[in-house]
Amino acid sequence: MLERARAAGASQAEVSCDETAGLAVNVRLGDVETVEATRDRGVAITVYFGQRKGSASSADLREESLDATLAQACAIARHTEEDPAAGLADADLMATTLREFDSWHPAPFDADRAIDIALACEAAGRGTDVRITNSDGASINVNASLSVYANSHGFLGSERSTSSSIGCALIAGAGEAMQRDGWYSVALAQGDLESPEAIGRKAAQRTLERLAPRQLPTGQVPVLFAAEMARSLIGSFLSAVSGGALYRRASFLLDSAGSRIFPDWFSIEEDPFLTRGFRSASFDGEGVATRRSMLVDGGILQRYLLDSYSARKLGLASTGNAGGVHNLAVAANAGDLSDMCRTMGQGLLVTELIGQGVNAITGDYSRGAAGFWVENGVITYPVDGITIAGNLKDMFATIEAVGNDVDPRSHVRTGSILVGRMTVAGTG
Repeated sequence: MLERARAAGASQAEVSCDETAGLAVNVRLGDVETVEATRDRGVAITVYFGQRKGSASSADLREESLDATLAQACAIARHTEEDPAAGLADADLMATTLREFDSWHPAPFDADRAIDIALACEAAGRGTDVRITNSDGASINVNASLSVYANSHGFLGSERSTSSSIGCALIAGAGEAMQRDGWYSVALAQGDLESPEAIGRKAAQRTLERLAPRQLPTGQVPVLFAAEMARSLIGSFLSAVSGGALYRRASFLLDSAGSRIFPDWFSIEEDPFLTRGFRSASFDGEGVATRRSMLVDGGILQRYLLDSYSARKLGLASTGNAGGVHNLAVAANAGDLSDMCRTMGQGLLVTELIGQGVNAITGDYSRGAAGFWVENGVITYPVDGITIAGNLKDMFATIEAVGNDVDPRSHVRTGSILVGRMTVAGTG
């Protein structure tokens, strides 16, 4: 495809080829609801005629279809306005060392076995307690993917990975007193998953803990985000320092590189080379070499998250983040969730967030929430029907602690996060 693009007159070109295969099974109340097998492949090409860009893709890999795809990309480029920021990433940024990260663990897996695992997971949860009265089902997903990227700088790289997940969601109580919760496990290798029975029982435990919730009066209190919810706070920060938001001037953290955003003990490190990391890679989506570096150090934002296009728009250099961040680790300065509750003393532990409610331009934050009230450092009762609100700039600056209770189910690895004070809107 690159050779054909050159022959068509393109000054630069890049091609990506992908193939994925997967199996997904869903069961509910002991019956199989869906079994879905997928197998997809495709090729995408982007051509540049000077600073005019055109892209096209196809799932049909016959020769005539590839020719037609290239012709479409060239036609788009020829009719597109020039963009000074368009073009491949700089040639001297291309990765020269390609590594494996132990992310490829294929294993035989048929529908019958997947069904048995999902049924066992749900049965374990439903059998935990008579107060578990219904189920939203259990599911299992297994996937394998291979991708190859090449460009006219001479770069050629491939990546492959597998992933598996098991999840269960249950319902406890009856009528208007019903509560729902669940649990899941995800890993690159099937052997690293929690057992189906353990997942089902944990889903049941989390659901039962939410029975008989209360509401809270409106006021300002400390808020402790459980680890799986704390990821969303870090996600809001990542969105605000991404190149696309910055050059569009749609971020509350404009011109913040080199500024203190978090407390002076707070840090976030990006490590693309983590063995079995969910987002480990030697190169980003443009072939740029990734590197291990600090994103936040001593509370200070060290850099933005840039691909080549956003970097040029901002007059900066690519940070190797085309396609997103790689493995992030938020450094802890406290113990586990119990320790964090004791540190907080009195306040709200958030275990569920509802809705989006984040203004990317102002940083205003308002989301529905549910969780538990903590009194004298101990969880006392569940709460729901509340809204938590603040401004992300203030929230980041007033983070008091990060726990060591890291949730390992994501490429953003963080423990629970304690924010010193937020507005909780409840019954009045």
